[in-house]
Amino acid sequence: MKLSQLMEEMPDAYCAGGKDAEITSLCTDSRVAGDGDLYFCIRGTRVDSHEFARDAERRGVAAVVCERDLGLSCPQILVRDGREAMARMSAAFYNHPERAMKMVGVTGTNGKTTVTHMTRSILEAAGIKAGLIGTLGAKYADRSVAPVLTTPDPVSLFSLLADMRKAGTEVVVCEVSAHALALKKDCPITYEAAVFTNLTQDHLDFFPDMQSYGRAKAKLFDPARCKYAVLNFDDPFGRRLSGNGTPFCSFALDTPADAFALIESETLKETRVMLNLEDELCETTIRMTGRHNVSNALAAAMTARRLGAGTEAISKGLSAMQGVDGRLEWVATFRGAEVFVDFAHTPDGLEKSLSALRAHCAGRLICLFGCGGNRDTGKRVPMGETVARLCDFAVITSDNPRYEDPCEIIAQVEKGFRRASSSYVCVQEREKATEYALNLLGEGDILLVAGKGGEYYQEIMGIKYSYNDKTVIKTAIGKLEE
Repeated sequence: MKLSQLMEEMPDAYCAGGKDAEITSLCTDSRVAGDGDLYFCIRGTRVDSHEFARDAERRGVAAVVCERDLGLSCPQILVRDGREAMARMSAAFYNHPERAMKMVGVTGTNGKTTVTHMTRSILEAAGIKAGLIGTLGAKYADRSVAPVLTTPDPVSLFSLLADMRKAGTEVVVCEVSAHALALKKDCPITYEAAVFTNLTQDHLDFFPDMQSYGRAKAKLFDPARCKYAVLNFDDPFGRRLSGNGTPFCSFALDTPADAFALIESETLKETRVMLNLEDELCETTIRMTGRHNVSNALAAAMTARRLGAGTEAISKGLSAMQGVDGRLEWVATFRGAEVFVDFAHTPDGLEKSLSALRAHCAGRLICLFGCGGNRDTGKRVPMGETVARLCDFAVITSDNPRYEDPCEIIAQVEKGFRRASSSYVCVQEREKATEYALNLLGEGDILLVAGKGGEYYQEIMGIKYSYNDKTVIKTAIGKLEE
């Protein structure tokens, strides 16, 4: 593709050098740049890749997109916003695959992964070829792509969308993180429907305050790029979003809304519900427990209805799902106790999951959890306090410490825990902590291992070591049963 064709996506761009360069691929890493690449210079939070543009030039790139004149001999495309340019040019390079499919975006602090999986399952039950992109990776046709980020970088995102288009995908359901919205990763996409699940504390290491975090999420519902909004009216921010001019429907469990639900019965492993979808009734079984998962089902049902799914497909699609990897997922029964894993890594996420389990706990409710390093430190104390309020005992351990001292993170969590309880122990190494927690269990107890969910690694000092909570739990149980 000619450089001039890509420049059409950025009318304000200025080209220093020839526009006739042939672009054969896109690149954001100077170390792997080569002939025919269009190299994007991005100002990151830690690194400014403008500093590596000369390295990319030496490797033979065809042109460089940058925000300032770098004095290069190869063509330079000067733009005001390198991130927006990367997203728009990436979409154009892959011939705008997002325009060939109906796009659905799901945002919110918690629930994105479950809602996207539920929505896809309903669409597939309706005979609609659907793909999804999110925290657990991408799925479409008979293919699965390993996860990297909740919302991939633009080059990867639009390459993936192009593959989905080739595979005959009709609808793509995407998790759209606040980071992705703030960094304009998805800015060329117009959404057929966008879903808001909730807004609670998280990511205040990246956003200066909750207001900024909320504004980032609100970008998904701009009338200029969202045709229809599906909003959680149990959340005050969801109600606020209803006033931005985008056509919408609402769902809620505790607030008057277009869609609501009656929980008919509930066990540790499934919930029987009657959904009222704008006065259309749909009875189904959700293979998960907890009111928050009923809320997620309402969001998915209303979104799928917008895309043509009827109540029969909604019922079938929800009941066909056998849960979501690492989302309040049952793992094992041990010594008469039930063991679950969950991705919950915020105060709100822990409260919802622990409350759901408490309702079915005949014995002690025990939680193993930690907090990630180099992330929002302000949620560590509230997370400790939340677990202390809701559990009979806790094992505080390491999560993904990244570049922080695990002991320092644990000490911060302890401060919150001690506000409500002293029934806890600290075991820094997560594998040993899991064995310790399992050894506490007796008849009627429930153990929640929280924080990592379906992750398959533990990140320590920049290295991702192979680690999965479910695997560790099953291995530990095997040892303890010997």
